[in-house]
Amino acid sequence: METWTPPGCFSKGLLFSALFLALELPQGSQAALHIEMIPEQPQKNQDLLLSLHGVPSTAQDFIWYLGEEASGGTRLFSYIPGLPRPQRDGSAMGQRDIVGFPNGSMLLRNAQPSDSGTYQVAATMNPAWTMKAKINVHVAGAREVSSLLPVHAGITVAIIIGSLAIGSLLVCGIAYVLVTRSRKGRSPR
Repeated sequence: METWTPPGCFSKGLLFSALFLALELPQGSQAALHIEMIPEQPQKNQDLLLSLHGVPSTAQDFIWYLGEEASGGTRLFSYIPGLPRPQRDGSAMGQRDIVGFPNGSMLLRNAQPSDSGTYQVAATMNPAWTMKAKINVHVAGAREVSSLLPVHAGITVAIIIGSLAIGSLLVCGIAYVLVTRSRKGRSPR
């Protein structure tokens, strides 16, 4: 038995293909999830924001991990938007002061060098679709920060002293030329 297709309408095959592509596109867009580190080079005792971008509005929950493995032992916290108490701390939270946000981002307050490592997030859209992203974080300690200062200070001092020395030589050279030129026209006494 044949099926009738009204003129100007799409065939069932084309509709099936379009439906298939529409359902498959979100799963294929997993690379769109991105973590931005603010500031880019965090220092000891500074707040660190790991801002999550590319999160679909259908996100049901977010789970953050610290480490190469995403497992229960490395889970920092989970965040379920819409709950009265949306954040649940994990076993890797320790004494860290972390705040989760409804968009999946996280704020690490008073970051320490021991907080350095690989941070991963899993954003669940539905049971069959989870988007993931990770970022390497290095929190500079007090020694690392202060070790940069003498190098920059030394370069600055060298530039200032060098400029003053060249300026002094230039002024002395001009004075010498003026004095010797004016003496050539006069007789010695």
